[in-house]
Amino acid sequence: MTNQKPTATSRLKQDYMRLKRDPVPYITAEPLPSNILEWHYVIKGPEDSPYFNGYYHGTLLFTKEFPFKPPSIYMLTPNGRFKTNKRLCLSISDFHPDTWNPAWSVATILTGLLSFMLETTPTLGSIESTMYEKRKYARNSLEFNMKNEIFKELFPEVCDEINERLKKIEEHKQLANNSNNNNSNAVNNKLGSNNNNNNNNSDNNNIDNNNSDNANNNNQNDPNNLTAANGGYENSLWYSICTNLIVLIGFILFALICQYVIKSINID
Repeated sequence: MTNQKPTATSRLKQDYMRLKRDPVPYITAEPLPSNILEWHYVIKGPEDSPYFNGYYHGTLLFTKEFPFKPPSIYMLTPNGRFKTNKRLCLSISDFHPDTWNPAWSVATILTGLLSFMLETTPTLGSIESTMYEKRKYARNSLEFNMKNEIFKELFPEVCDEINERLKKIEEHKQLANNSNNNNSNAVNNKLGSNNNNNNNNSDNNNIDNNNSDNANNNNQNDPNNLTAANGGYENSLWYSICTNLIVLIGFILFALICQYVIKSINID
């Protein structure tokens, strides 16, 4: 009598082969080599979503009754849509065995998970966050996932993508830092140049002032300059005296003329 493989193992192997032939867009999935009932998946954020450039790692835990019972679904990478390390309440998860269809495959489960992730419908295990927070989670997901050894073991190609992304991000940061440093040095050099110019101008002004003071001192100490100044003063004094005498004589003559005219009038 031949041994028949368990239904869950046989079905999951078939699903795995289908996934390899026809991958689900934005999703990669691998079972643990030591336990085919534990699957790990990675969702790559679609371009037109706030999850773009993010990588979201999670698990599907199947029971031996699969495909007659649905799996438990977990999200491990912080994402802004689902709680981490908590069972998610979805119609394709073990929260709703009454709505489960045994014909659904692993690909169907992952497609439904991505579809629900892109919605905003609340459910048990979901959280609310802003678009900015989701984008921040997407950026942080790169380094977060690279700390998980199982992630690195099961998804080497995804890790290569992430490492390439991290390398480019680091290069951009380095270029930005160099640009900032260059701008800072340029500003410091400009300030230093201005300070030197100001110092030179100040020195030149001091030299000019000193020259002016020296010239004044030389003029004051020069005998010829003193003689010329004294001569100018004496000429001004004589001019003033002569002017006053002329005015005085004019008044006297005017008084005499007035006296003569008055006497002439009296005689008549």
